[in-house]
Amino acid sequence: MGKLYYNGKIITMAEAPHTQRVEAVYVSDGYIRKVGSLESVLKDIPKNTKRIDLKGRCLMPSFIDAHSHIVMNGQMSQAADLSECGSFEEIVKKLKEYIEDQNITSEHVVVGFGYDHNFLKEQRHPDKFALDRASESIPIMITHISGHLCCVNSALLKLAGVDENTKDPAGGFIGRLEDAAAPSGYLEEGAMALVQRHVQERFRVSAASIQENMQDIYIQNGITTVQDGATTEGDLALLSQMSKDGRLKVDVVCYPLAAANGACLMEKYREFDNRYFGKLKIGGYKIILDGSPQGKSAWLSKPYEGESQYRGYPYYEDAAVEQYVMQAIQEGRQILAHCNGDAASEQFLNAYEKSLDKASDAPDLRPVMIHCQTVRKDQLARMAKINMIASIFIGHVWYWGDVHMKNLGFDRGRNISPVKDAISSGVKYNFHQDTPVTKPNMLHSVWCAVNRISRSGNVIGENQKIDVYEALKAVTINAAYEYFEEKEKGSLEPGKKADMVILSDSPLEVEVERIKDIRVLETIKNGKTVFSV
Repeated sequence: MGKLYYNGKIITMAEAPHTQRVEAVYVSDGYIRKVGSLESVLKDIPKNTKRIDLKGRCLMPSFIDAHSHIVMNGQMSQAADLSECGSFEEIVKKLKEYIEDQNITSEHVVVGFGYDHNFLKEQRHPDKFALDRASESIPIMITHISGHLCCVNSALLKLAGVDENTKDPAGGFIGRLEDAAAPSGYLEEGAMALVQRHVQERFRVSAASIQENMQDIYIQNGITTVQDGATTEGDLALLSQMSKDGRLKVDVVCYPLAAANGACLMEKYREFDNRYFGKLKIGGYKIILDGSPQGKSAWLSKPYEGESQYRGYPYYEDAAVEQYVMQAIQEGRQILAHCNGDAASEQFLNAYEKSLDKASDAPDLRPVMIHCQTVRKDQLARMAKINMIASIFIGHVWYWGDVHMKNLGFDRGRNISPVKDAISSGVKYNFHQDTPVTKPNMLHSVWCAVNRISRSGNVIGENQKIDVYEALKAVTINAAYEYFEEKEKGSLEPGKKADMVILSDSPLEVEVERIKDIRVLETIKNGKTVFSV
């Protein structure tokens, strides 16, 4: 039976001017069939069509996640949640409660997620001595909200064999005690790999719980297409099984790491290669080129504020990045690159431009620069020339805008997440939340882009504000473009999938300060309701 949606505020996000009056949308068999005035849509639709009175609420395309980690989101739902902790004492208390609730012994491991040293009373990362207060015998690892840094206790350092003789790995840093070579328990970027194998072996997770929990938060926020960035073999095994069992409620697009056997995973799971099977597909490769600006591991072209030399560091030498990029181009695959610092952005751009020069007949593969926190206007102009997409973590303005002003200084700080510059440069842009780093709240991202207000209430970059419709494009039709799906998703047009969301208010009509308060009332995937309040 078809469905007729009417008597609401309908935003189509179609190419036609968004002021065009649309009164009704008719859906059947999972697709949008008719859009227009109520009178025109009523013509020639079946008499048994179910009529859904929107009662003044807003109907628009469902949101599309341009970058996150859906499997990790499920995994971290089973870790100790440290996101609300404001001190070492609160972290220790939360870890002790977690140990007791989960009956964890020294044969296992404690994993915590979401602490942020920028907002702890101590204004620094916890060391091994602080975590030893939670347990001296059970290995403990707590991961920074950025996912790029972690702290571990003495038991985990001993288990992993990390001591004063352990050298910093390439692309990583081991924190040391003052005036000593002994590790402090702080591990940054590539150094996290020193302990991760032991954590993975001991972390008790329920596959059933992961499958149950990892999708719901997206659906509740009106999202029906989700990314799994940096997909591991274990992640793909889980997702492919869910796909074959019909357990995926949303479309999932995976991007294995090029540097971690990505090509082998493409071959092993070739039924998902660049096409959906049971709502799952592999979209291309992912590479990580630097770290976190709020963690001061992002790679900048100029030093951090207050530093004479330090400007972060790269993950790879130029030659390695060029190799990964050329591999993607030769295989005809899209590649996504994590670039927070402008030096990382430069490395990715140089590698892609150089590879294109060598492969002049390469098709348009829509490469994506992920995060783009400090990307410069001159770099955006180069991105436009090679159709490189800017996927912008706009929520940084709210969550860490004040931190960036401190770490980067006024000029760089106010231009984080430079959406206006991307638009004026002709770059295709979209937004993401990098879940589980932040919640997948698209309306909060829209609010951030329009208002650019930090936690302290400061406006971070008045010059980078955009209007509401431009922000909505970033989470609908522009995000669909990243996945080569703009002809199937992202707008309410005949022939497209009936992926839609019903909101309590229209983002185009409420005061811009209230956009973040709009509620998702219903999420519709392929014409079927998958969430409603």
